[in-house]
Amino acid sequence: MLNLIKLVVGVSSLEELAERQKSAQNCRMHPEYGALPVVHTRSFPKRSDEILAGGSLYRVISGLILCRQRVLDIQTETRPDGTQGTLILLEPKIIRVEPRALRPFQGWRYLEAKDAPPDLESGSTHAALPPALQKELTLLGL
Repeated sequence: MLNLIKLVVGVSSLEELAERQKSAQNCRMHPEYGALPVVHTRSFPKRSDEILAGGSLYRVISGLILCRQRVLDIQTETRPDGTQGTLILLEPKIIRVEPRALRPFQGWRYLEAKDAPPDLESGSTHAALPPALQKELTLLGL
């Protein structure tokens, strides 16, 4: 199993990400799953079969890996300007992960399962903290 990791631009919290994913422009209909949140990207992952075998898209918000969503499908699309693009269709459920600091990068990257942060247990006090405080605690190694 292989994962992807990608920055979320223009979003400062998981709640804001969840709201953004509910809008019609950020969803696509899938014949098997219905309406799904979608991420637009330029490049199609060459290792898509490994990702579709149970992988997730980990999201970086405000310099921290904060969550993941299982990847359900990866499709090509033709954009309005005629160029090719890729759609990553995600499970709607956002799963919080143990925050981990990460420097900015462009596009997406592969993330091996062994390098991915673990899921946070429900009721974790760390998950309830504001992102800025989570980042400071993570940088301090706490």
